[in-house]
Formats: sequence, C-alpha cells, structure tokens
Amino acid sequence: MPHAIARNRQDDISIRKRLPSSIGVSLFAVLLACLCGCTSMREWWHNGFKVGPEYCRPAAPVAEDWIDSTDVRVRSESPDNSHWWTVFNDPTLDTLVLNAYGQNLDLRTAGFRVMEARAERAITAGNLLPQSQWASADYQRIKTAQRVGRPAAGRYFSAWATDFNLAWELDFWGRFRRAVEATDADLNASIENYDDVLVTLLGDVGVTYVEIRTLQKRLEFARANAEAQRGALRIAEARFNEGRTTKIDVFQAQNNLAQTESAIPALELALRQASNRLCILCGIPPRDLQQELGLGPIPVPPTDVALGMPADLLRRRPDVRRAERELAAQSAKIGVATAELYPHITITGTIGLEANDFADLFRSEAFAGSIGPSLRWNILNYGRLLNNIRAQDARFQQLATEYQSAVLRANKEAEDALAAFLKSHQRVAILTTSVEAARNAVDMALIEYREGRTDFNRVFILQAALAREQDQLAQVSGEVARSLVEIYRALGGGWQIRYAGSEQMQFATATAAESLPPTLNEAESLPPALNE
Repeated sequence: MPHAIARNRQDDISIRKRLPSSIGVSLFAVLLACLCGCTSMREWWHNGFKVGPEYCRPAAPVAEDWIDSTDVRVRSESPDNSHWWTVFNDPTLDTLVLNAYGQNLDLRTAGFRVMEARAERAITAGNLLPQSQWASADYQRIKTAQRVGRPAAGRYFSAWATDFNLAWELDFWGRFRRAVEATDADLNASIENYDDVLVTLLGDVGVTYVEIRTLQKRLEFARANAEAQRGALRIAEARFNEGRTTKIDVFQAQNNLAQTESAIPALELALRQASNRLCILCGIPPRDLQQELGLGPIPVPPTDVALGMPADLLRRRPDVRRAERELAAQSAKIGVATAELYPHITITGTIGLEANDFADLFRSEAFAGSIGPSLRWNILNYGRLLNNIRAQDARFQQLATEYQSAVLRANKEAEDALAAFLKSHQRVAILTTSVEAARNAVDMALIEYREGRTDFNRVFILQAALAREQDQLAQVSGEVARSLVEIYRALGGGWQIRYAGSEQMQFATATAAESLPPTLNEAESLPPALNE
C-alpha cells in the first residue's frame, strides 16, 4: 500500500511538470496550423471558428412571368393550394385524398426516413460533447515469483482498482459543428422528401380519380353508340329483307357495330387497371371499386387558375427545396474535410482508485488520476486530404447544377400543365359543338335512310364520326381536370395538410368518409406531423 501511494505522488509530480510543456506544444501547433491551412485566420474567425466555406444558396434561372400571363384565365395572385382538390367540389375525391394521406405505404416509408435522419442528427450532435467516456473496475490476486532478487519475492497480495476515463476532442476547427450543419440540412432534406412524396401522392390520386371518371364516361358513350348502331343494323336488315337495298348495307352496319363493341373491353380493362392503382395509392389490396365509387361525372374544374409568379416555385416546390438542402449539406461536408488538414487537439483524463485491500479502496490515499492535452496531426498523407476536399467540392458543384436543373424542370412542368389546361378548355368547347352537330346529322340520316331518300353509306360514316367525337369529348373533358391537377402538382400544392393536427385530420377524414362505404377508410392512424 505505501508503494502505491508513493507511485501516485510521483505520477502527480510528473503530470505537473509535463502539463505546461504540453499546452505550449498544442498552442504552437494551433498557430502553425492557422498559417499552413487552407483557411485564413480572418475567415476562421468570421465563420465562427470554423474552417471551410460558408454556405450561400446559388442563383437559379427563373422566368420573370408565365408565358400565358396575358390570358384572362390566368390570375397572378398567390394561390392557396394547400387543399387544391376541394376546387372540384367532389366529396368522393376529398375522401380518397384523405385516405391516401393516412394509409399510403410509400408516404409512411418517407416518414420513417425522417425519423432516421433525426436520430442521425442527434448522434452527430453528441460528438460536440466528450466523445469517449467509460468506467472500469478490476480485481487481481497476485503472487510474485520466489526466485527473484526483490523484497516482495514469493509474496501473495490483492490489487483492487476502479477508474473513469474521458477523452474530449475539442472542436477547435469546427469539424463537429460542420458535421452537425450537414446532418441538420440532411434532416431538412428528408422532410422535404416527405413533402415531395406527399405532393406526388395527392396528384396521383387526383389524376387516377379523373381517369376513372373519364373511362366511365367513355364507356357510357360507347355503350350508347353500340345500342344506336344495333338499331341501324336492324333497319338495314329490314330493308334488305324487303328487297329495298343490298347486303352491303347490312355488312356496313355490322362493321360499325363491331368496331364500337371492340372498344368496350379495352375501356373496361383500362378502368380495372386504374381502379387497382387507386387501391395501391390508398394502401389497400387491389379490388373492384366500381360498387364503392359508383358512377359519377368527370370532375368539373374552374375556368381560371391562380398561379402567382414563377419565382414562387423556389419556396413552394418540395423537390426544389430538397435539392437546395442537399446542396447545403454538401457545403458543410467540405468544411468537415477541410478540418482534417489541421491538428486534432484532445483532452484526456483518468481518475481512479487503487489499493491492495478492498477496505482501503475508498480512502483518499487510494486516489490516482491524470489529465492533459494530446495532439494528433495527419501529415505526409501525399495529397489524400487535399483530394478529398476537391472531391467534396466537385460533389457540391454537381448538386448546385442539379438544384438549378430542378428549378428549370419545375418551371417547365408548370408551363406544360398550364398550356394543357388552357388549350383543353378550347378543345372542349369546339368538340361540344361538333358532337351536337354529329348527333343531329345521325338522327336526320337515319330518318332519310328509313324513308329511302339516302343510302346507308352516309349513316355509316356519320355514326362512326359520332362515336369517335363523343369519345374525344370525354377524353378532352378529363384532360381539362387532369391538367388542373398537374398545375397544382407543379406548383407544389397539398403538402401543407401535414400541418393540420391529428384530431383535425381525423375529423376531416370522418366527415368526408360519409360519402363512401367504410371499406375505403381502413387506416388505423394518420402519420404523425413532421413539424412537431
């Protein structure tokens, strides 16, 4: 026991002698690093004692105004697209949107990615505190050899020890703070990714629902035209049996009817596939939704739309914001790589208790400890550190270009959707007139054919034209609604519903679900709000 106490006192004296010299070496290394590193003292000070570049969002090319801004149907005021689906005044669509928000599996996956990013950020922030901390305890029963020339030869004794160790690398150059900046930006990027998945999901629900209603309308027209063509076939057969016309009229009528009937199975197949897609979007197994959705008209959109300005896309579109946050994270990673050029300054310490007898272990004489700075500098790395900085910077330049491309792509998608919306409105007006004229022409031609004042060829042509133009009218009517959905998607609308509280969303879901059977509302709970 006296030997252990004497050894501890000698260690304490040795620590006091080495500590000033160690601090001096560390300060000298710091000054030398500031002179030799890539970041000047002024920049290091200005950046908040952090090396590496300070992030600044790059400029992105944005149009000053919309191409069709002079159209009276395009309003320049800032729109409220948070619940864009309500403009159609369709309770069924409202219910589908809320159910998809609560049940879609891709959206839940994106939510779990946010949770992962939050945990990663917390792990990185923990490095700002002492990185290594551990406690240990030890007991040994020792017997020294007898055939050695020392006083304790052949002696039996015990050794009890317990200690606590700590190592803290100081964030002198901002390496850990830059890492926290990177994970902060990564967390924000994961939230923006969640919002982007949500915008895409709501847009897909709207487009699929419009497609279902459009296919139902096309089937209605096809079946009505097939029934009318069966009537024309009966007239042609009656006239042939009476000897008033040739078999050609019958063949033409059969050809017209077969062409129309052949389109019905294809439309039914497309309707089934659209129904299956809607099931997956709502997070339920595929099944026939016709009984649950019922028959309904194609959603009727308003004749005008509010867009705001193209520059608003930078803050509205989650995918653009995600690209910008990924760029910010990469900027911070350049700082992390730059910090490797500088020395790592660490404070290490140990406190412990040592004694030969357990009864003496907790006495003041059993105390032992050490503390002091240490320095590790990655030198002679043959350019690996510098090339890592260059690689991180090249990655930053890539992401900057991708961010600018995302802005251009967002502008292009909004312009395409707006042009489709405006032109589809014009086509609906023209086709409505055309269908009405074709229907009147078919009615008159059938009367004249029945009376023998015209041949069947005119009836054949007019009936085929009516079927074709009615099908086009249904498609273009659906295109008007679909293009408006695409406008709202291009503007980044809909992600704001996650700001609604859970109780509010549950109430909205329950209210909207009154228009549908409960089988479409199978969510156990809504995703947690990501802004909490």
